[in-house]
Amino acid sequence: MSITAYNGVTIPSFMYGTAWKKEATTQLVQLAVASGFTAIDTANQLIHYQEALVGEALLELAKQGVTRESLFLQTKFTPVNGQDHRTPYDAAADLTTQVAQSFQSSLTHLHTDYLDSYVLHGPYARRGLSDADWEVWAAIESFYDSGKTKMIGISNVSAEQLSLLCAKARHKPMVVQNRCYAAFGWDKDVRELCRTHKLIYQGFSLLTANREVFTEPAIRSMAAKYQTGLAQIVFRFSQQVGMLPLTGTTNQQHMKEDLQCERFTLAPDELALIETIGQ
Repeated sequence: MSITAYNGVTIPSFMYGTAWKKEATTQLVQLAVASGFTAIDTANQLIHYQEALVGEALLELAKQGVTRESLFLQTKFTPVNGQDHRTPYDAAADLTTQVAQSFQSSLTHLHTDYLDSYVLHGPYARRGLSDADWEVWAAIESFYDSGKTKMIGISNVSAEQLSLLCAKARHKPMVVQNRCYAAFGWDKDVRELCRTHKLIYQGFSLLTANREVFTEPAIRSMAAKYQTGLAQIVFRFSQQVGMLPLTGTTNQQHMKEDLQCERFTLAPDELALIETIGQ
């Protein structure tokens, strides 16, 4: 299954996230693709990601006949405040140069000449959008204009910031990637904006941010009814309410089970119950 953005580009309906995989990144990306994942998310940020090791996996996969075109690659520009001393760009350079250097470094790491999706890892400002945000967004837009990336997006963004970006940017984001908490209505305000503007909402930490959901008897009875795991109930819920979920599981059995969640469909009353759970 896939989802189509407002610009006509399609993205697989489930994504494998590579954060916090460290030296296991290469092996786990290969495992994820072998299990059926065709969309991979990473970032050019050495604190949490090993983008170059994702690239190593891609080289190995190419030897096995998995072409670049058959995979959806998404990476991110991470501002200085999200990096340690190992920045993939000259931290003293102007922001436009930083983005250009980071982008080129990502292409080198991933052994490709284009990206499927390029994402701003998070705004510089806590509230609103600063001059820095607009300069970086313009640099990201330029890669979209030149065809170097098929989609652009933003992560870790509030509804207020996303609304501003959609109103004033030359190109609205095509994807929005946020941590998704059941306690806050599964990021309902941001999801509503995505629905209005036809942006693809990518939800991460769907399991780790919502451990309390798994103790709910209702979720357990749904898992029993559909003969599936608790995680798969949450992933299927997310897809049915219009999200594209990320999973970062390191277990091949779980990878396969997660992808199989599209085999069942939750009833409307079940979706409604999960929407309000934990609030």
